[in-house]
Amino acid sequence: MTDIQVRKAAVERTTSETDIKLSFQVDGTGKTELETDVPFLNHMLDLFAKHGQFDLAVRAIGDVDIDDHHTTEDIGICLGQTLREALGNKAGIKRYASVFVPMDEALAQVIIDVSNRPHLHFQAEFPSAHVGSFTTELVHEFLWKFALEARITLHVIVHYGQNTHHMVEAIFKALGRALDEATTIDPRVQGVPSTKGLL
Repeated sequence: MTDIQVRKAAVERTTSETDIKLSFQVDGTGKTELETDVPFLNHMLDLFAKHGQFDLAVRAIGDVDIDDHHTTEDIGICLGQTLREALGNKAGIKRYASVFVPMDEALAQVIIDVSNRPHLHFQAEFPSAHVGSFTTELVHEFLWKFALEARITLHVIVHYGQNTHHMVEAIFKALGRALDEATTIDPRVQGVPSTKGLL
């Protein structure tokens, strides 16, 4: 259910593979409560929320005995759904953002259009296929399902880097900051920021 004034939403998703409860508040303070079976994803979600000033709570149980794929994918789905619901008709938002974030030797850029047109362009070459037990191809999977369910256009570019952890961390920090900027209410924007009158 959406609370328009504080722009928040919550979702529950239960399948044969995962059981997830997730709540997301756009206008938050960076508070997180994260309980999933994927430790590296917990770390990335914490960075995303802290740098975006979002409040995020996730409780997820999944079939990680197989691998982390289903849990990571379904959290991306749930996060996208709550963002879309929390933003409502998107009246007054800035809509666009482009943010660069360095993490030591790595540099990531995230460009967002809260467009109601889901698309992901992902440009990153990770030196390692894993960070700990986390498979790095799941970064793309998470971002694609998030963009799809949130119905946003999302471009993610890692310009360079040598340490895979740093590169992924820069992505999630940039995602938080870009999404914060794109969803900020601009008092100069009258209604929906589109010449079509609808997003």
